[in-house]
Amino acid sequence: MESSRPKVLHPLGGRPIASYLLRAAIALKPSGIAVVVGHGAEEVQKAVQEVVKEYSIQRPLTFLRQKSLTGSGGAVLDAAAFLRKFETAMVLCGDTPLLTYETLFALLNSHRDQKGHAAILTAKLNHPKGYGRIVRGPLGDVIKIVEEGEASPKEAAIQEVNSGAYCFEAAPLIEAARDLEPSGHKREQYLTHCLERIRAKGGRISAFVTQTPEEILGINSRVQLAQAERILNRRILDRLMISGVTVIDPAHTYVEMDVEIERDTVLWPGTILRGRTRIGRECRIGPYTCLSDTTVGNGCEIVSSHVSGARILEKSTIGPFAHIRPETIVGPRAKVGNFSELKAARVGFGSKVPHLSYIGDCDIAEEVNVGAGTITCNYDGEAKHKTIIQAKAFIGSNVNLVAPVKVGRGAKIGAGSTITQDVPDGVLAIARAPQVNKER
Repeated sequence: MESSRPKVLHPLGGRPIASYLLRAAIALKPSGIAVVVGHGAEEVQKAVQEVVKEYSIQRPLTFLRQKSLTGSGGAVLDAAAFLRKFETAMVLCGDTPLLTYETLFALLNSHRDQKGHAAILTAKLNHPKGYGRIVRGPLGDVIKIVEEGEASPKEAAIQEVNSGAYCFEAAPLIEAARDLEPSGHKREQYLTHCLERIRAKGGRISAFVTQTPEEILGINSRVQLAQAERILNRRILDRLMISGVTVIDPAHTYVEMDVEIERDTVLWPGTILRGRTRIGRECRIGPYTCLSDTTVGNGCEIVSSHVSGARILEKSTIGPFAHIRPETIVGPRAKVGNFSELKAARVGFGSKVPHLSYIGDCDIAEEVNVGAGTITCNYDGEAKHKTIIQAKAFIGSNVNLVAPVKVGRGAKIGAGSTITQDVPDGVLAIARAPQVNKER
Protein backbone atom coordinates (compact mmCIF):
# COMPACT_ATOMS: atom_id res chain seq x y z
CA MET A 1 0.00 0.00 0.00
CA GLU A 2 3.08 2.26 0.31
CA SER A 3 1.63 3.67 3.54
CA SER A 4 2.47 4.12 7.21
CA ARG A 5 -1.09 2.98 7.99
CA PRO A 6 -1.74 -0.78 8.39
CA LYS A 7 -3.48 -2.09 5.30
CA VAL A 8 -6.67 -3.27 7.02
CA LEU A 9 -7.24 0.21 8.48
CA HIS A 10 -7.43 2.00 5.15
CA PRO A 11 -10.94 3.42 4.69
CA LEU A 12 -13.39 1.74 2.33
CA GLY A 13 -16.93 3.06 2.06
CA GLY A 14 -16.34 5.12 5.19
CA ARG A 15 -15.22 2.17 7.34
CA PRO A 16 -11.84 0.50 7.88
CA ILE A 17 -11.27 -2.49 5.61
CA ALA A 18 -11.12 -4.83 8.61
CA SER A 19 -14.63 -3.93 9.77
CA TYR A 20 -16.42 -5.57 6.83
CA LEU A 21 -15.21 -9.12 7.34
CA LEU A 22 -15.57 -8.74 11.09
CA ARG A 23 -19.27 -7.89 10.75
CA ALA A 24 -19.84 -10.71 8.26
CA ALA A 25 -18.14 -13.16 10.63
CA ILE A 26 -20.20 -11.97 13.60
CA ALA A 27 -23.39 -12.46 11.57
CA LEU A 28 -22.53 -16.18 11.37
CA LYS A 29 -23.00 -16.34 15.18
CA PRO A 30 -19.83 -18.35 15.89
CA SER A 31 -18.92 -19.61 19.33
CA GLY A 32 -15.77 -17.47 19.27
CA ILE A 33 -13.82 -15.06 17.09
CA ALA A 34 -10.07 -14.53 17.16
CA VAL A 35 -8.36 -11.64 15.39
CA VAL A 36 -4.69 -12.35 14.69
CA VAL A 37 -2.75 -9.08 14.56
CA GLY A 38 0.80 -8.57 13.39
CA HIS A 39 1.96 -5.40 11.60
CA GLY A 40 0.67 -2.35 13.48
CA ALA A 41 -0.91 -4.68 16.02
CA GLU A 42 -1.80 -2.09 18.66
CA GLU A 43 -3.27 0.31 16.10
CA VAL A 44 -5.31 -2.46 14.45
CA GLN A 45 -6.58 -3.80 17.78
CA LYS A 46 -7.65 -0.32 18.90
CA ALA A 47 -9.49 0.33 15.62
CA VAL A 48 -11.28 -3.04 15.74
CA GLN A 49 -12.35 -2.38 19.33
CA GLU A 50 -13.77 0.99 18.23
CA VAL A 51 -15.79 -0.78 15.51
CA VAL A 52 -17.12 -3.23 18.11
CA LYS A 53 -18.15 -0.35 20.38
CA GLU A 54 -19.61 1.83 17.61
CA TYR A 55 -21.86 -0.93 16.28
CA SER A 56 -22.73 -2.34 19.73
CA ILE A 57 -21.32 -5.76 18.88
CA GLN A 58 -21.91 -7.99 21.88
CA ARG A 59 -19.94 -11.06 20.84
CA PRO A 60 -16.50 -11.01 22.55
CA LEU A 61 -13.34 -11.01 20.45
CA THR A 62 -10.00 -12.60 21.27
CA PHE A 63 -6.93 -10.76 19.99
CA LEU A 64 -3.88 -12.89 19.25
CA ARG A 65 -0.48 -11.31 18.65
CA GLN A 66 1.50 -12.98 15.86
CA LYS A 67 4.93 -13.54 17.37
CA SER A 68 6.72 -13.10 14.06
CA LEU A 69 5.32 -12.23 10.64
CA THR A 70 5.62 -15.73 9.20
CA GLY A 71 2.60 -15.76 6.88
CA SER A 72 -0.92 -17.12 7.05
CA GLY A 73 0.17 -20.57 8.22
CA GLY A 74 2.17 -19.00 11.03
CA ALA A 75 -0.89 -16.95 12.04
CA VAL A 76 -2.94 -20.15 12.36
CA LEU A 77 -0.19 -21.78 14.40
CA ASP A 78 -0.15 -18.80 16.76
CA ALA A 79 -3.92 -19.28 17.16
CA ALA A 80 -3.63 -23.00 17.99
CA ALA A 81 -4.55 -22.64 21.67
CA PHE A 82 -7.70 -20.75 20.67
CA LEU A 83 -8.62 -23.22 17.90
CA ARG A 84 -8.43 -26.23 20.22
CA LYS A 85 -11.67 -25.08 21.89
CA PHE A 86 -13.72 -25.74 18.74
CA GLU A 87 -14.53 -28.51 16.28
CA THR A 88 -14.79 -26.38 13.14
CA ALA A 89 -12.95 -23.17 12.27
CA MET A 90 -13.38 -20.66 9.47
CA VAL A 91 -10.16 -18.86 8.51
CA LEU A 92 -10.50 -15.54 6.67
CA CYS A 93 -8.11 -12.86 5.43
CA GLY A 94 -8.70 -9.37 6.81
CA ASP A 95 -8.01 -7.72 3.45
CA THR A 96 -10.99 -9.29 1.59
CA PRO A 97 -13.80 -6.89 2.60
CA LEU A 98 -16.19 -7.75 -0.23
CA LEU A 99 -16.99 -11.23 1.07
CA THR A 100 -20.63 -11.35 2.15
CA TYR A 101 -22.40 -13.14 4.97
CA GLU A 102 -24.42 -15.12 2.40
CA THR A 103 -21.29 -16.49 0.74
CA LEU A 104 -19.57 -17.37 4.02
CA PHE A 105 -22.73 -19.08 5.26
CA ALA A 106 -22.90 -21.08 2.01
CA LEU A 107 -19.24 -22.09 2.42
CA LEU A 108 -19.90 -23.29 5.97
CA ASN A 109 -22.95 -25.31 4.90
CA SER A 110 -21.03 -26.82 1.99
CA HIS A 111 -18.27 -27.92 4.35
CA ARG A 112 -20.82 -29.54 6.67
CA ASP A 113 -22.62 -31.27 3.79
CA GLN A 114 -19.38 -32.67 2.33
CA LYS A 115 -18.30 -33.98 5.75
CA GLY A 116 -14.68 -33.41 4.79
CA HIS A 117 -11.70 -32.05 6.68
CA ALA A 118 -11.52 -28.71 4.86
CA ALA A 119 -13.40 -26.62 2.31
CA ILE A 120 -12.06 -23.77 0.18
CA LEU A 121 -14.03 -20.85 -1.18
CA THR A 122 -13.11 -20.53 -4.85
CA ALA A 123 -14.12 -18.43 -7.85
CA LYS A 124 -13.88 -18.83 -11.60
CA LEU A 125 -12.19 -15.90 -13.33
CA ASN A 126 -11.74 -15.22 -17.02
CA HIS A 127 -8.41 -13.62 -16.23
CA PRO A 128 -7.02 -15.40 -13.14
CA LYS A 129 -3.62 -13.68 -13.13
CA GLY A 130 -2.14 -13.33 -9.66
CA TYR A 131 -4.23 -16.03 -7.98
CA GLY A 132 -3.39 -19.57 -6.88
CA ARG A 133 -5.05 -22.19 -9.13
CA ILE A 134 -7.32 -24.95 -7.81
CA VAL A 135 -6.27 -28.38 -9.08
CA ARG A 136 -9.09 -30.91 -8.72
CA GLY A 137 -9.11 -34.68 -8.98
CA PRO A 138 -11.47 -36.80 -11.14
CA LEU A 139 -14.12 -36.87 -8.38
CA GLY A 140 -14.01 -33.13 -7.76
CA ASP A 141 -11.85 -33.23 -4.66
CA VAL A 142 -9.18 -30.57 -4.38
CA ILE A 143 -5.76 -32.11 -4.91
CA LYS A 144 -3.70 -28.97 -4.37
CA ILE A 145 -3.46 -25.22 -4.80
CA VAL A 146 -0.70 -24.13 -7.15
CA GLU A 147 0.69 -20.61 -6.87
CA GLU A 148 0.91 -18.85 -10.20
CA GLY A 149 4.71 -18.62 -10.19
CA GLU A 150 4.98 -22.39 -9.71
CA ALA A 151 2.21 -23.44 -12.12
CA SER A 152 2.81 -25.45 -15.28
CA PRO A 153 1.25 -24.08 -18.50
CA LYS A 154 -1.65 -26.51 -18.06
CA GLU A 155 -2.18 -25.46 -14.45
CA ALA A 156 -1.88 -21.76 -15.33
CA ALA A 157 -4.78 -22.20 -17.77
CA ILE A 158 -7.11 -23.23 -14.90
CA GLN A 159 -9.70 -20.53 -14.26
CA GLU A 160 -10.78 -21.66 -10.79
CA VAL A 161 -8.79 -19.76 -8.17
CA ASN A 162 -8.31 -19.65 -4.41
CA SER A 163 -10.09 -16.88 -2.46
CA GLY A 164 -8.14 -17.29 0.77
CA ALA A 165 -11.29 -18.18 2.75
CA TYR A 166 -11.50 -21.67 4.28
CA CYS A 167 -13.43 -23.96 6.62
CA PHE A 168 -11.39 -26.52 8.55
CA GLU A 169 -11.94 -29.18 11.11
CA ALA A 170 -9.82 -27.67 13.86
CA ALA A 171 -7.83 -30.72 15.00
CA PRO A 172 -6.32 -31.65 11.59
CA LEU A 173 -5.67 -27.95 10.89
CA ILE A 174 -3.60 -27.54 14.06
CA GLU A 175 -1.70 -30.76 13.36
CA ALA A 176 -0.90 -29.67 9.80
CA ALA A 177 0.15 -26.17 10.90
CA ARG A 178 2.72 -27.66 13.27
CA ASP A 179 4.44 -29.40 10.33
CA LEU A 180 4.72 -26.29 8.11
CA GLU A 181 8.15 -25.33 6.82
CA PRO A 182 9.09 -21.81 5.61
CA SER A 183 9.08 -21.50 1.83
CA GLY A 184 9.30 -18.91 -0.92
CA HIS A 185 11.59 -15.89 -1.06
CA LYS A 186 9.92 -14.42 2.05
CA ARG A 187 10.43 -17.68 3.98
CA GLU A 188 6.80 -17.73 5.11
CA GLN A 189 4.56 -20.57 6.26
CA TYR A 190 1.66 -20.81 3.82
CA LEU A 191 -1.81 -21.90 4.92
CA THR A 192 -2.31 -23.56 1.54
CA HIS A 193 0.38 -26.07 2.49
CA CYS A 194 -1.81 -27.17 5.41
CA LEU A 195 -4.32 -28.43 2.85
CA GLU A 196 -1.65 -30.59 1.21
CA ARG A 197 -0.64 -32.08 4.55
CA ILE A 198 -4.26 -32.79 5.53
CA ARG A 199 -4.84 -34.55 2.22
CA ALA A 200 -1.57 -36.49 2.51
CA LYS A 201 -2.90 -37.96 5.78
CA GLY A 202 -6.13 -39.09 4.15
CA GLY A 203 -8.20 -35.97 4.69
CA ARG A 204 -10.79 -34.85 2.13
CA ILE A 205 -10.67 -31.31 0.72
CA SER A 206 -13.67 -29.82 -1.09
CA ALA A 207 -14.27 -26.50 -2.81
CA PHE A 208 -17.30 -24.21 -2.94
CA VAL A 209 -17.47 -21.93 -5.97
CA THR A 210 -18.94 -18.47 -5.37
CA GLN A 211 -21.30 -17.17 -8.04
CA THR A 212 -20.07 -13.59 -7.50
CA PRO A 213 -16.33 -13.69 -8.25
CA GLU A 214 -15.84 -10.02 -7.36
CA GLU A 215 -16.23 -10.97 -3.70
CA ILE A 216 -12.80 -12.55 -3.49
CA LEU A 217 -10.90 -9.39 -4.42
CA GLY A 218 -8.06 -8.93 -1.95
CA ILE A 219 -6.63 -5.48 -1.38
CA ASN A 220 -2.87 -5.19 -1.74
CA SER A 221 -2.53 -1.82 -3.49
CA ARG A 222 -4.26 1.53 -3.92
CA VAL A 223 -5.43 0.32 -7.33
CA GLN A 224 -7.23 -2.65 -5.78
CA LEU A 225 -8.60 -0.38 -3.04
CA ALA A 226 -10.20 1.79 -5.73
CA GLN A 227 -11.60 -1.31 -7.46
CA ALA A 228 -13.17 -2.45 -4.19
CA GLU A 229 -14.58 1.03 -3.60
CA ARG A 230 -16.36 0.95 -6.97
CA ILE A 231 -17.83 -2.50 -6.29
CA LEU A 232 -18.96 -1.57 -2.79
CA ASN A 233 -20.47 1.72 -3.97
CA ARG A 234 -22.43 -0.09 -6.66
CA ARG A 235 -23.80 -2.51 -4.06
CA ILE A 236 -24.85 0.40 -1.82
CA LEU A 237 -26.56 2.27 -4.65
CA ASP A 238 -28.32 -0.89 -5.84
CA ARG A 239 -29.65 -1.43 -2.31
CA LEU A 240 -30.89 2.16 -2.15
CA MET A 241 -32.59 2.00 -5.54
CA ILE A 242 -34.31 -1.27 -4.64
CA SER A 243 -35.63 0.42 -1.49
CA GLY A 244 -37.17 3.32 -3.44
CA VAL A 245 -34.42 5.92 -3.83
CA THR A 246 -33.81 7.38 -7.30
CA VAL A 247 -30.15 7.61 -8.32
CA ILE A 248 -30.00 9.54 -11.59
CA ASP A 249 -26.43 8.52 -12.48
CA PRO A 250 -24.89 5.79 -10.31
CA ALA A 251 -21.52 6.15 -12.01
CA HIS A 252 -21.18 9.67 -10.62
CA THR A 253 -22.77 9.22 -7.18
CA TYR A 254 -20.86 8.14 -4.06
CA VAL A 255 -22.57 6.93 -0.89
CA GLU A 256 -20.80 5.42 2.13
CA MET A 257 -21.93 2.33 3.97
CA ASP A 258 -23.59 3.91 7.01
CA VAL A 259 -25.75 6.40 5.09
CA GLU A 260 -29.55 5.92 5.33
CA ILE A 261 -32.03 7.36 2.82
CA GLU A 262 -35.81 7.05 2.75
CA ARG A 263 -37.87 6.41 -0.36
CA ASP A 264 -38.75 8.90 -3.11
CA THR A 265 -35.61 10.90 -2.51
CA VAL A 266 -33.60 11.73 -5.64
CA LEU A 267 -29.81 11.79 -5.81
CA TRP A 268 -28.46 13.85 -8.69
CA PRO A 269 -24.99 13.37 -10.25
CA GLY A 270 -21.99 14.55 -8.28
CA THR A 271 -23.61 13.75 -4.93
CA ILE A 272 -21.30 12.52 -2.12
CA LEU A 273 -22.90 11.21 1.08
CA ARG A 274 -20.55 10.33 3.93
CA GLY A 275 -20.51 9.12 7.52
CA ARG A 276 -23.76 8.73 9.43
CA THR A 277 -25.85 10.88 7.14
CA ARG A 278 -29.63 10.39 7.36
CA ILE A 279 -31.96 11.68 4.63
CA GLY A 280 -35.74 11.63 4.81
CA ARG A 281 -38.43 11.15 2.17
CA GLU A 282 -38.97 13.14 -1.03
CA CYS A 283 -35.73 15.11 -0.88
CA ARG A 284 -33.65 16.33 -3.78
CA ILE A 285 -29.91 16.08 -3.15
CA GLY A 286 -27.48 17.51 -5.70
CA PRO A 287 -26.15 17.92 -8.22
CA TYR A 288 -22.64 18.38 -6.82
CA THR A 289 -23.48 18.21 -3.13
CA CYS A 290 -21.45 16.71 -0.25
CA LEU A 291 -23.17 15.77 3.02
CA SER A 292 -21.19 14.40 5.98
CA ASP A 293 -22.74 13.20 9.26
CA THR A 294 -25.83 15.27 8.49
CA THR A 295 -29.53 14.71 9.16
CA VAL A 296 -31.95 15.92 6.46
CA GLY A 297 -35.70 16.04 7.07
CA ASN A 298 -38.47 15.19 4.60
CA GLY A 299 -38.98 17.32 1.51
CA CYS A 300 -35.66 19.20 1.59
CA GLU A 301 -33.62 20.38 -1.38
CA ILE A 302 -29.84 20.74 -1.19
CA VAL A 303 -28.13 21.87 -4.39
CA SER A 304 -24.38 22.24 -5.07
CA SER A 305 -23.51 22.68 -1.40
CA HIS A 306 -21.30 21.30 1.37
CA VAL A 307 -22.96 20.32 4.66
CA SER A 308 -21.19 18.72 7.62
CA GLY A 309 -22.43 17.77 11.08
CA ALA A 310 -25.69 19.70 10.68
CA ARG A 311 -29.45 19.16 10.84
CA ILE A 312 -31.62 20.33 7.96
CA LEU A 313 -35.26 20.20 9.02
CA GLU A 314 -38.37 19.55 6.92
CA LYS A 315 -38.91 21.39 3.62
CA SER A 316 -35.83 23.57 3.91
CA THR A 317 -33.73 24.66 0.94
CA ILE A 318 -29.94 24.85 0.85
CA GLY A 319 -27.82 26.31 -1.94
CA PRO A 320 -26.58 26.52 -4.48
CA PHE A 321 -23.03 26.98 -3.20
CA ALA A 322 -23.79 27.11 0.53
CA HIS A 323 -21.44 25.88 3.25
CA ILE A 324 -23.16 24.56 6.38
CA ARG A 325 -20.72 23.70 9.16
CA PRO A 326 -21.13 21.57 12.31
CA GLU A 327 -23.70 22.29 15.05
CA THR A 328 -26.01 24.13 12.67
CA ILE A 329 -29.77 23.59 12.54
CA VAL A 330 -31.75 24.94 9.60
CA GLY A 331 -35.54 25.01 9.44
CA PRO A 332 -38.13 23.80 9.12
CA ARG A 333 -39.10 25.61 5.88
CA ALA A 334 -36.00 27.77 6.02
CA LYS A 335 -33.64 28.84 3.25
CA VAL A 336 -29.88 29.22 3.10
CA GLY A 337 -28.90 30.51 -0.30
CA ASN A 338 -25.89 30.90 -2.53
CA PHE A 339 -22.47 31.71 -1.11
CA SER A 340 -23.65 31.74 2.49
CA GLU A 341 -21.73 30.07 5.31
CA LEU A 342 -23.24 28.98 8.63
CA LYS A 343 -21.41 27.66 11.69
CA ALA A 344 -23.01 26.66 15.03
CA ALA A 345 -26.11 28.57 13.97
CA ARG A 346 -29.86 28.05 14.25
CA VAL A 347 -32.13 29.32 11.46
CA GLY A 348 -35.73 29.08 12.59
CA PHE A 349 -39.03 28.31 10.87
CA GLY A 350 -39.41 30.15 7.57
CA SER A 351 -36.31 32.31 8.03
CA LYS A 352 -34.00 33.13 5.14
CA VAL A 353 -30.31 33.71 4.69
CA PRO A 354 -30.55 34.03 0.92
CA HIS A 355 -27.04 34.96 -0.17
CA LEU A 356 -23.51 36.13 0.51
CA SER A 357 -23.59 35.98 4.33
CA TYR A 358 -21.56 34.54 7.20
CA ILE A 359 -23.70 33.49 10.16
CA GLY A 360 -21.67 32.04 13.03
CA ASP A 361 -22.65 31.31 16.66
CA CYS A 362 -26.04 32.78 15.94
CA ASP A 363 -29.62 31.97 16.94
CA ILE A 364 -32.15 33.21 14.35
CA ALA A 365 -35.82 32.84 15.31
CA GLU A 366 -38.77 32.32 12.92
CA GLU A 367 -39.59 34.42 9.84
CA VAL A 368 -36.40 36.47 9.88
CA ASN A 369 -34.92 37.85 6.65
CA VAL A 370 -31.16 38.26 6.56
CA GLY A 371 -30.00 40.58 3.77
CA ALA A 372 -27.11 39.95 1.40
CA GLY A 373 -23.66 40.44 2.81
CA THR A 374 -24.65 40.15 6.47
CA ILE A 375 -21.84 39.15 8.82
CA THR A 376 -22.01 38.04 12.44
CA CYS A 377 -18.72 39.19 13.94
CA ASN A 378 -18.52 36.36 16.46
CA TYR A 379 -14.79 36.29 17.26
CA ASP A 380 -12.95 39.06 19.10
CA GLY A 381 -9.52 37.48 18.78
CA GLU A 382 -9.79 35.56 22.05
CA ALA A 383 -13.30 34.11 22.36
CA LYS A 384 -16.48 33.39 20.36
CA HIS A 385 -19.65 35.34 21.16
CA LYS A 386 -23.30 34.78 20.31
CA THR A 387 -25.74 36.80 18.21
CA ILE A 388 -29.49 36.49 18.81
CA ILE A 389 -32.03 37.63 16.22
CA GLN A 390 -35.64 37.37 17.37
CA ALA A 391 -38.74 36.58 15.32
CA LYS A 392 -39.75 38.62 12.26
CA ALA A 393 -36.68 40.85 12.38
CA PHE A 394 -35.35 42.27 9.12
CA ILE A 395 -31.59 42.58 8.60
CA GLY A 396 -30.61 44.89 5.75
CA SER A 397 -27.80 44.19 3.30
CA ASN A 398 -24.15 44.51 4.29
CA VAL A 399 -24.85 44.60 8.03
CA ASN A 400 -22.19 43.72 10.61
CA LEU A 401 -23.58 42.32 13.87
CA VAL A 402 -20.78 42.58 16.44
CA ALA A 403 -21.41 39.89 19.04
CA PRO A 404 -22.50 39.59 21.75
CA VAL A 405 -25.58 41.38 20.48
CA LYS A 406 -29.35 40.88 20.37
CA VAL A 407 -31.81 42.09 17.73
CA GLY A 408 -35.35 42.30 19.08
CA ARG A 409 -38.60 40.93 17.70
CA GLY A 410 -39.77 42.77 14.57
CA ALA A 411 -36.75 45.11 14.60
CA LYS A 412 -35.17 46.36 11.39
CA ILE A 413 -31.50 47.04 10.72
CA GLY A 414 -30.64 49.57 8.03
CA ALA A 415 -28.40 48.48 5.20
CA GLY A 416 -24.70 49.02 5.75
CA SER A 417 -25.00 49.28 9.54
CA THR A 418 -22.47 48.00 12.08
CA ILE A 419 -24.48 47.04 15.16
CA THR A 420 -22.57 46.94 18.45
CA GLN A 421 -25.47 47.31 20.90
CA ASP A 422 -28.72 45.44 21.47
CA VAL A 423 -31.66 46.55 19.30
CA PRO A 424 -35.07 46.69 21.10
CA ASP A 425 -38.22 45.11 19.72
CA GLY A 426 -39.88 46.82 16.76
CA VAL A 427 -37.39 49.66 16.21
CA LEU A 428 -35.28 50.67 13.21
CA ALA A 429 -31.56 50.71 13.95
CA ILE A 430 -29.12 52.56 11.71
CA ALA A 431 -25.43 52.66 12.55
CA ARG A 432 -23.42 54.13 9.72
CA ALA A 433 -21.55 57.31 8.95
CA PRO A 434 -23.67 60.02 7.26
CA GLN A 435 -23.18 60.47 3.53
CA VAL A 436 -21.14 63.51 2.55
CA ASN A 437 -21.13 64.82 -1.04
CA LYS A 438 -18.27 67.16 -1.88
CA GLU A 439 -17.49 69.11 -5.02
CA ARG A 440 -14.59 67.65 -6.94
